[in-house]
Amino acid sequence: VQLQASGGGLVQTGGSLRLSCVASVSIVNIDAMGWYRQVLGKRRELVARATVYGTNYADSVKGRFTISRDNAKNTVYLQMNNLKPEDSAVYFCTINLNYKDFWGQGTLVTVSS
Repeated sequence: VQLQASGGGLVQTGGSLRLSCVASVSIVNIDAMGWYRQVLGKRRELVARATVYGTNYADSVKGRFTISRDNAKNTVYLQMNNLKPEDSAVYFCTINLNYKDFWGQGTLVTVSS
């Protein structure tokens, strides 16, 4: 299983970006999908994660970010609105399929003040 993340870039404070994560397999039967982010020198942190039981967001992104999926396109999305400089990081997508976690390569988001 391969995941290809894209959509990162440079945006001003208050702007929006939509990250995409295309899977090489069908995501119809995945058990979970998620986005994490990492700043150089810090631990990778959860941004959003959705399972059959519900969706969790980091407190810092609640109300601004939305995770979604398009099964027909085998794609997981992260819509990010009202971006802040502290949202700058490398964003990684992940899916859980058949009790295994798979990760994408990361896409860089930079928010200028």
